[in-house]
Amino acid sequence: MFADIILPLNLPQILTYGVPLEMQDILQPGMRVEVQLGNNKQYAGIIENIHNNKPEAYMVKPIRGIIDEYPVVSARHLQFWRWIGHYYMAAPGEVMQAALPAHLKLMGETRLEWVGDQSITYEWSNEAFPATEALIIRKEITISELRTIIGPRHFAAVLNELLEKEAVQINEALEASFKPRREKVVSLAAEYTDEQALMALFKKLEKAPKQLELLMAYTEIAMKQGIVKQSDLQDRVKAPYALIKTLSDKGIFTVEEKNVDRLIYKTIKGSKEIVFTPAQQTAYEELNTGLNDKNVALLHGVTGSGKTLLYIHKIKECIAAGKQAILLLPEIGLTTQIISRLHAYFGEVLGVYHSHFSNNERVEIWEKVRKGTFQVVAGPRSALWLPYNDIGLIIVDEEHDGSYKQKDPAPRFHARDAAIYLAALYGAKVILGSATPSIESLYNVQQKKYAYVSIKDRYQGVKMPVIEIINAASLNTVRQLGVKLLTPELQAAILDALQHRKQVILFQNRRGYTPMQLCTICGWVAQCKNCSVSLTYHKSTDKLQCHYCGLKAAVVHTCPQCGGTKLVSKTFGTEKIEEEVQQIFPNARVARMDVDSMRGKHSMTELLDQLEKRKVDILVGTQMVVKGLDFASVSLVGILSADSLLGYPDFRVNERAFQLMEQVSGRAGRVDGKGRVLIQAYNIAHPVLQWVKNHDVHTFYTNEIHYRDHFLYPPFTRLFKISFKHKDEPKAIAAAALMAESLLNFPGIAVQGPGPAIVTRVRNQFIHEIWIKSQRDTRTLETLKTFLKEQRQVILSKRGFSNVTVLFDVDPV
Repeated sequence: MFADIILPLNLPQILTYGVPLEMQDILQPGMRVEVQLGNNKQYAGIIENIHNNKPEAYMVKPIRGIIDEYPVVSARHLQFWRWIGHYYMAAPGEVMQAALPAHLKLMGETRLEWVGDQSITYEWSNEAFPATEALIIRKEITISELRTIIGPRHFAAVLNELLEKEAVQINEALEASFKPRREKVVSLAAEYTDEQALMALFKKLEKAPKQLELLMAYTEIAMKQGIVKQSDLQDRVKAPYALIKTLSDKGIFTVEEKNVDRLIYKTIKGSKEIVFTPAQQTAYEELNTGLNDKNVALLHGVTGSGKTLLYIHKIKECIAAGKQAILLLPEIGLTTQIISRLHAYFGEVLGVYHSHFSNNERVEIWEKVRKGTFQVVAGPRSALWLPYNDIGLIIVDEEHDGSYKQKDPAPRFHARDAAIYLAALYGAKVILGSATPSIESLYNVQQKKYAYVSIKDRYQGVKMPVIEIINAASLNTVRQLGVKLLTPELQAAILDALQHRKQVILFQNRRGYTPMQLCTICGWVAQCKNCSVSLTYHKSTDKLQCHYCGLKAAVVHTCPQCGGTKLVSKTFGTEKIEEEVQQIFPNARVARMDVDSMRGKHSMTELLDQLEKRKVDILVGTQMVVKGLDFASVSLVGILSADSLLGYPDFRVNERAFQLMEQVSGRAGRVDGKGRVLIQAYNIAHPVLQWVKNHDVHTFYTNEIHYRDHFLYPPFTRLFKISFKHKDEPKAIAAAALMAESLLNFPGIAVQGPGPAIVTRVRNQFIHEIWIKSQRDTRTLETLKTFLKEQRQVILSKRGFSNVTVLFDVDPV
């Protein structure tokens, strides 16, 4: 028997290994096994298939060992992996790398084993002596441990010394990097678990108040968390270990070291009831009717219409039917806020999964989903990879959001589209929710592929915010007063909101302090030496920083090109807005929400908590503030630079600008209907601004779909982007030209390029691109994908092109 095994590497094909006789009755697809690649590299691979077809092209190596007692990936999820890899043109190993938590991907750890001859007296250098002592005592150490003992400076010399004297031998072994957390756990003796016996014990300890306090603390923690760690118990009552030992000696407590969860969830019964408004009740009935007829329904509800309550009700129905539900959210920040609401309804059956969890925590979540402990999982696109048993419902909230598209690394999949395929594998239903649906989803409704449900009014009839377009030219009249970013109208509106003890959100889609430093004498701009972008000044660190490669450089005071000192800052980012707002409103409490300020694991949670408790008056932020934040006291939203949203070179620019502005405006007046939105723009006649002002999704869609049809853009065609990267630009250009030439006679496609990318150099790699518009029929798409993969191999096999990186992006966003 033979097994096709996926390795966590970017290999063009799955490798086949032999199955030893003793394993043939044990192995199943989805299990992890230990295999060898090359002479000495060990990997943990996933069995994709078991068969009797021996490969002809290479000698088959045997599987070395079985890692799991059961499959860690189900048959349906393996099928999901295959579809992702095929549709998005990714290698099976790339899909595996994305899907599995790091600690389920075992690593080869080189070990040094002591084999020194006891009859020989070795002469060691001073640097090698500590290493030999460790080896003699422990018999075996890892390479990383040797580096720690010796230090990086002498590491290579000491390793060579050990090998030359044949005192060590190198072993390559696989190690599981996941280790369960072990802690001392306190338990109540079995004889006191009965309520009457426990009450008698309380009475008995009345004359020992410290012991009584400890027992009461124990019962309180046990009721909330189920498990009582010794550390938690000591922290609660500030008691020394001796007091716990006293109760242990009396036979009241037992203390054992056990495996414990890294994840602590509050014990909530999840019994909160749902009460629909008439509009929600109508939408709920229409949603049921639509999902009876179609597998996918688009729920189009204006901002603040209460879509989340409909999600919750449908999830409850799914759980009652004994199935699992997934709630996809575009951002971790949105996950943070909505989880507190969901816990009130679902309690401990709710799990959360995102990248801010540690690797160990992710493995524990993985296991809880596999065992069915978590019946509902909320999280961004990575939540799709978890090992569900029986999915009944997938909800994609804010389905229009570009964050659902994985940009790098491969697989470059779109979570919304992948969720629809995954649901089909399980026979599940899909709800796509948004106040500003994507053009593609609205088109699928028009083509009768999706059911459609609309909620046109806000929750309990609250009015939509009033939107005003402010001519940014009025900034010229206040710049002499030192104000550069806020028009007089916006300043007056902020002051009015603060006087009425309301909160304000200011939106600018640029982070940093000033995104560009310019010499007014010669026009020189501070550029990143690795990327073809300008450096952004961050005042908090007093550094110039590249947002592509992370390079940091000192601030420039003298132009290196002409020697001039007249350097000015052009445009502005959230950091500068925060500073200016604080100067204009010195008594206001100002906070910032962007990638730079939200780097900490708990930064988002802490900021949202401050907003909830009214400890922040003005929030300045990037796209993070757009996505689903729901605070009752926000009455004013300011969009500071609408022109920057409308000037990006992309066929989706109008769609994205409309969605961003409509979404951020929806943060205002969500409870009392007294919201205002002020949009600063120079081109105030732009049609998108008028559609946003009137909340007119229908007119926007009618105009946009006509434009897409006329110029043959999605949803009328499929797009492919091919990127060519190399440190020498001529190589990237030549490789792109070879691909473009091969596509000249391919039927059913239109080719644009090759040409430089918008950002032509990133991390010292020059990037050139080809864009392909293809007919939507399956035959053309499949033939094109096969052709592109073959041509990539042809190009990379040519002399001088082996180091060119060729990347495919299907349905780029």
